[in-house]
Amino acid sequence: MLRLSHGARFGLGMIVAVVLIFMYAPLILVVLNSFNAARIASWPIREFSLEWWGKAFTSEPIRAALLNSVLVGLGATAVALVLGTLVAFALQRYAFFGKQSVNLLVVLPIALPGVVTGVALNNTYNQLLEPIGIHVGYFGMIIAHATFCIVMVFNNVFARLRRLSPNVEEASRDLGATPWQTFRLITFPQFRSAFIAGGVLAFALSFDEVVVTIFTAPPGVDTLPLWMMNQMARPNEASMVNVVATVVILFSLLPVWASQRLGREIGDRD
Repeated sequence: MLRLSHGARFGLGMIVAVVLIFMYAPLILVVLNSFNAARIASWPIREFSLEWWGKAFTSEPIRAALLNSVLVGLGATAVALVLGTLVAFALQRYAFFGKQSVNLLVVLPIALPGVVTGVALNNTYNQLLEPIGIHVGYFGMIIAHATFCIVMVFNNVFARLRRLSPNVEEASRDLGATPWQTFRLITFPQFRSAFIAGGVLAFALSFDEVVVTIFTAPPGVDTLPLWMMNQMARPNEASMVNVVATVVILFSLLPVWASQRLGREIGDRD
């Protein structure tokens, strides 16, 4: 095992402390400013108040944007869970021509800049589908988010499937179980944690997405990140943006905690 001198440990500790401060000081500043009584966010804070929290929780635009984010996130996650799992099974269990190309195409959307994906989908919706009478509307935003959410589910499920032993499934079939019974009672419980972790990460990624949403959201429809971005251009609304950002920070801890817990369960099981 590598042993570091006292000076080296101290130096590494200082570097880690500086990095953590650089990462989390802005978040702490957002949280503190959410309690700022001033109409325009400023520093240092002269007076603390819960006024903006009350206004934020009674704001109809914020409620509508939150509902849109949740609905789009759930829809995109549902699509990603189905398609991501099916693709993972196809690429892990079967050999066919172009397998590596399919693998690349599945993972590619997460590597593409969001602006490229947004422009491509916007052109498809407006220049290809609408002229022939297909108006995707709200559903188009869900599909747009699902394009990159699929990767989250695919990566988790595919990695888990590669570690599964086929012996248990073969024994199940030898004992007379149908393919559906084998999948439901044997296969799915073995990759269930990875399946749930992929879904949690997919929802978090969709909930946070703003670039693709700009290009695919129907007129008059805002998700929560899009609403926050639009409000930042209005200094008088910055305090409510800080409130919403604080709530998002707190709730962002849930998918991180869940994914880590599920990851530990997978590791313990292996």
